[in-house]
Amino acid sequence: MSLTIPVSANDHVQGAADAPVTLVEYGDYQCPYCGAAYGIVKSVQKHLGRKLRFVFRNFPLNQAHPMAELAAEAAEAAGAQGKFWEMHDALYENQEQLGQELIETLVERLQLDAARFEADLEERKFQARVKHDFMGGVRSGVNGTPGFFINGKRYDESWDEEPLKAALLTAAAHAGG
Repeated sequence: MSLTIPVSANDHVQGAADAPVTLVEYGDYQCPYCGAAYGIVKSVQKHLGRKLRFVFRNFPLNQAHPMAELAAEAAEAAGAQGKFWEMHDALYENQEQLGQELIETLVERLQLDAARFEADLEERKFQARVKHDFMGGVRSGVNGTPGFFINGKRYDESWDEEPLKAALLTAAAHAGG
């Protein structure tokens, strides 16, 4: 399967637009597998450097993870204040404490405008954005998290560090990077 929604300016992206390889992750902040993948992706980003562009999209599995939707909307609310990646990282790095209290602590730690953040969450301002990510994942064949795509093609192999790194390097080489 392929990515049905191409990477665009609407996405949360780390890395250069002209990087030879793009890794898209559909993730859930409460999913323990996504928590494990978080560290692996960070390591792979460090190893590949400018060859890699990383994109994160929300895929909260609400039935299994009751805090996932709140966490996704919190990351988006932080993103509206220019701190998406800081919130994203902090949510995964503190995954075992995921909940309202952690989010309130992170708002303070990241020096976000708390009143604006709270209003955005209360109004569910980013619910449609999260749902858009989720539905794009469904249409692309994501049926669990983490769901990875390398240069637009679904990656179904092991996402342990070495196999993922090898797949990314192969994709980069084929793209002329």
